[in-house]
Amino acid sequence: MRKVNSVAAVLLFGAMAMATATAAQASVRYLAYDADNRITQSLTRGITLEVERGMFGATRVKGLFSTSSRGSARFESDNPSGLSRVLPEGERLGSGYKVLPEGDGRALANALCPGSQATWLVTGRVRSGHPLTVHAVGLWQDGQYRHCAELNYRYRGEWASLPTTIGEGPADR
Repeated sequence: MRKVNSVAAVLLFGAMAMATATAAQASVRYLAYDADNRITQSLTRGITLEVERGMFGATRVKGLFSTSSRGSARFESDNPSGLSRVLPEGERLGSGYKVLPEGDGRALANALCPGSQATWLVTGRVRSGHPLTVHAVGLWQDGQYRHCAELNYRYRGEWASLPTTIGEGPADR
């Protein structure tokens, strides 16, 4: 009888753990931003970030979609040590994301850091309702990291899912 109770307790505990894990799974959000200055507008205009929010509120940017035209890029979380040394004075290293070359990633990387071998985007905390600053950093053939651009965005809204019509924003839906 004792063995049956132990098995039942283990099964009950496992079921509770699975239910808790399911409720706490990561959620994906689509946050839209508009360029906040001329430099940012000349490089990216409006963007929508695919943001994954983890169990304890931590966020991770998975991809970027152009809100004003066709185009998207995927990212990989990556914080090489050279990134923090090239950020403008007073800026702290937030989350680093390597721009993957698939799809429009290569074009985005070349637009932000022309001539670099690889490009990273460094963000502060990505939060709904707040402005966002993104630093583009490139790795050159000589092995040096260089700061390429500072992009400033103002928050525009949140999509319920990925936009189907490019050029319209969350507030236009």
